[in-house]
Amino acid sequence: MMVSSLFQQSESSRTYTIFGVTSRPSVRTNMANIRCVKGMVGLVTGGASGLGRATVERLVQSGASAVILDLPSSDGPALAASLGDRCAFAPADVTSEADVQSAVSLAREKFGKLDLAVNCAGIAVAVKTYNFKKDLPHSLEDFQRVINVNIAGTFNVIRLAVGEMGKNEPDADGHRGCIINTASVAAFDGQVGQAAYSASKGGIVGMTLPIARDLAPMGIRVITIAPGLFSTPLLAGLPEKVRSFLARQVPFPSRLGDPAEFAHLVTSLAENPMINGEVIRLDGAIRMQP
Repeated sequence: MMVSSLFQQSESSRTYTIFGVTSRPSVRTNMANIRCVKGMVGLVTGGASGLGRATVERLVQSGASAVILDLPSSDGPALAASLGDRCAFAPADVTSEADVQSAVSLAREKFGKLDLAVNCAGIAVAVKTYNFKKDLPHSLEDFQRVINVNIAGTFNVIRLAVGEMGKNEPDADGHRGCIINTASVAAFDGQVGQAAYSASKGGIVGMTLPIARDLAPMGIRVITIAPGLFSTPLLAGLPEKVRSFLARQVPFPSRLGDPAEFAHLVTSLAENPMINGEVIRLDGAIRMQP
């Protein structure tokens, strides 16, 4: 059976016939369910530097309030002070239940609610599975530490943040909150020496959909961004020759990503209620070589 016989549109009457049933679609004059970052309250882990810092800055500049969750030794206090009354700092380790719960409580006490949690905290090691020259296996302790911070830390923030989001009054779409995680293209294109890091980021990718399904009845969305090569403090410390080489590996635009571009995507995702349970690569079409 041809598709044209299943679906027909009448230009004159603006009616549609699908499987023999004719209907006239309702016309919406506005996008009532599109959300606005202005007025939201966000919690950003790893918010004192790199992608997290750019996210905090964009949220505040867009009229939202933000809680920076980062280590006590970070630049979090200075950043929060520089951004004014709509920003606060919560010294915390993402793997600590007490620390994260305190940060969530700070959001509620200072700003009255929590709408958005952005997980940017993470660590990495670069070690081969086995060093045959030194007859030395990859440190199991290092592997477990990366898994604990990147996967368990991300999940710890999610599970505690959504408890607060669930107290929000739903909007017309039933929406109460949004979780945005940070994975990496290493989840898909892991390189030599990235066994621990790739496994941890793959774990974040893997739990995106099931957690989105878990939280769907409460109107809480879960999305993951998988960034490529970005100009973060980690890469900023490399020699310019190395940075230029890395930039040339990106098909287009052939440069390192700007953290502000990551932050822009965060706010776009927070505002678009239809994006849920998805992993989005933000990488200039790069596919990492071994």
